[in-house]
Amino acid sequence: MRSLPIILVVWLLPVAPAKAANPLDYTRTILEQARTIVAGNQTHNEKLAALSSLFGKFLDADAMGREALGQHWSSFTPAQQQEFLALFRELLQRTYVQKLLLFEHPDFVYAGQQFVRNGAIVDTKIVTPRDQFDIRYRLIPAGGNWLATAITVEDVSLTANLGSQLNDLLARMTVDDLLTLMRRKYGNTSGEA
Repeated sequence: MRSLPIILVVWLLPVAPAKAANPLDYTRTILEQARTIVAGNQTHNEKLAALSSLFGKFLDADAMGREALGQHWSSFTPAQQQEFLALFRELLQRTYVQKLLLFEHPDFVYAGQQFVRNGAIVDTKIVTPRDQFDIRYRLIPAGGNWLATAITVEDVSLTANLGSQLNDLLARMTVDDLLTLMRRKYGNTSGEA
């Protein structure tokens, strides 16, 4: 009978989920890489491209896009949904990344983390010589990393803000009109030449 507990422990080990990196540490790694890019000597466009690449791996833009569309999501055809998500990724990255580039020599303070159902909340601050801004990330585990599914800046949800704008536009125009507008602003992401 002495071998039974060992067998149970060995049997249970593979069932336990792989532990993702600490959400606060992972967020710190991403933001410190972003700070290095912003402080670098590259051109504005090079910084924008580097930050977009970095945050493309950190932001769950598809989840944010579906949330921003809210009730309108079901009125899009599957092809329109796919195109919208591609365009929304570009919109979100440009919105978030361009705001980050506005800060001269940003520093980040990592206020803490709390685990919540299906993920974690990480509280940070962007500190500049003139001001500071509270930023909260809602994260979900993704393999050994974390994906941000929501960003709140000074108690204003980035997704809700974009969702309100999309709702206003869809009250005045069709889905096709919205996609045409987004294509003009954020480029042709459908792969067509």
